[in-house]
Amino acid sequence: MAEVIAVDDPRADDVRAVLARHLTFAYDETPAEAVHALDIDALVAPDVTFFSCRDEAGRVLAVGALKQLDTRHVEIKSMHTIAEARGTGIGRRMLQHLLAEARGRGCDRVSLETGTGPAFAAAHALYASAGFESCPPFGDYRPTPHNTFMTMALTPAPDQR
Repeated sequence: MAEVIAVDDPRADDVRAVLARHLTFAYDETPAEAVHALDIDALVAPDVTFFSCRDEAGRVLAVGALKQLDTRHVEIKSMHTIAEARGTGIGRRMLQHLLAEARGRGCDRVSLETGTGPAFAAAHALYASAGFESCPPFGDYRPTPHNTFMTMALTPAPDQR
């Protein structure tokens, strides 16, 4: 499979459909007051870069975004792989792409927030396997029993050393 990960428009109809799945999942698994998934308006903000992974037929398989917190720190937002593509490594490739993008920007830290229930176990495992560790809430987040916070220190890209 020759998928392509690139900057995309979250307002595109096919992307909106994937984002609707993402938001439905978030609200089905987490109390509304603890859901921090971004809506489409937030995903087109100047401090957010939105990516999709499409297969050779152009079908959206996964999405993810980076929100710039400061010049050296980004947050991963809106990571979602469609159910039909789970278990194929697409989510890991999207995560690797986001980390490479953060390194290319000169960031030395990437953080994220996700849920705590059993439905989030695969996400926790993916992030931990990439080197993320639990951390206290960052930015404007507040601790709740429904949110997990993770962070990872980035080593510079080879051309930035």
